[in-house]
Order: sequence, then structure tokens, then C-alpha cells
Amino acid sequence: MTETMVAEVMAELARLADPKTREVNERHGDDHGVNLGELRALAKRLKTQQDLARRLWATDDSAARLLALLICRPKAFTRDELDGMVREARTPKVHDWLVNYVVKKSPHAEELRQAWSADPDPVVASAGWALTTERVTKKPDGLDLAELLDVIEAEMKSAPDRLQWAMNHCLAQIGIDHPDHRPRAMAIGERLEVLKNYPTSPGCTSPFAPIWITEMVRRQQDKTVTA
Repeated sequence: MTETMVAEVMAELARLADPKTREVNERHGDDHGVNLGELRALAKRLKTQQDLARRLWATDDSAARLLALLICRPKAFTRDELDGMVREARTPKVHDWLVNYVVKKSPHAEELRQAWSADPDPVVASAGWALTTERVTKKPDGLDLAELLDVIEAEMKSAPDRLQWAMNHCLAQIGIDHPDHRPRAMAIGERLEVLKNYPTSPGCTSPFAPIWITEMVRRQQDKTVTA
């Protein structure tokens, strides 16, 4: 791996950057101007390259970091590397892709879930809650769902935005995937009113937990009836 290749990739990302795309992204807290479809096409061309991924991440450029997450080997990162990366990933899209595309596939995911969920940094804690939500849906055995609801009920209302969103997602998934806990999840959502007035585009489901739970359960029941 030579620095020339890193420079070539960075130059290509600079060519792909579009001011209008950056303007739209900045409204959501992101700071890059590369269309994600073009970014994925570049990643497909480069294929998996772990060394290049590490070097692109080290540039501290958001577009380069997104590309790094697409061409890396998730299981090749150590626990400490992933911990450092989540603390460096301050923009929403980089944080989201890091957790969903890399950490969730890592053998260190459970250890990091437990450590991050209790972290005093709300952005890091939100990554822990995202991993918890994954377990709520796919591997709930061993999770104390009632205790999770206790924490959500006590802390979600006053949590910073990113952490609040992650906790709300966990609340909704508990209600959607676990009928025994659904009434309490609905009641917590109704009482706390988190994201109740969040603007929702036509055809999209509101992130307000009672509406979200009700709609997803209805869809599940419709599938059962038509199956």
C-alpha cells in the first residue's frame, strides 16, 4: 500500500463532491458532499482493502471514512480500534455506518455494547443502545427487557438528541417484537411523548413509539393473514 493510492482516492472523492449535496447533508449534521450512490460505486470498484480502509479513516475526512467503512473487513478491527473509532465518529452518517456496517459484524460487538451503553458520552452511549436494539430483535435471550424499559422510562425524556433517538428505537422494538412487554412500551411512549410531534413525510411511519409499534405490528399481522 502506498500513499499514492490514498492520494488518488482522496482526489477522486474531491471530484465527486457536490456543493448542493453538501448543503443537503449539512442540514442533517453531516459534512460531506459526495452522493452515497457514487460512493458505493467507488467502493465496489476498490473492493475490500483493509489497509486502505485504515488509512482513509485516519484522514479524518467524512467521505473518506464512509468509503473506509464500505471497503473494510469488519472482523479485522480490534476492540480498542472500534472503541476509538466510535469516539472519533462525530457526524451522524459516519457514526451510523460504523455501528451498522462494522461493529454489528464484529466479534467484539457484545462486549462493546455493554461498555458503550454505560458511557458518559451520549454519542458513544447511543452506539451501545443501537447494539442493544439489534439484540432485542435478533438475540433477546439473556437481555432483561423489563430492566431496559426501566432505564428508558427514567432517562429517555431528558437524554440528548442522538441518545434519545437510540433509546426510543429500542423502546419501539421491544414493543414490536415482544408482545408481553408491548403494553408497557406503549404506555411509556404515551407518557413521555418523545418524538410525538416529529415531522414525518407522507408514506413514512412516525418515530413516536406508540404509532411506530402499532403500525409495525399491524404489518406483521397483515403478513400472517396473507401468508
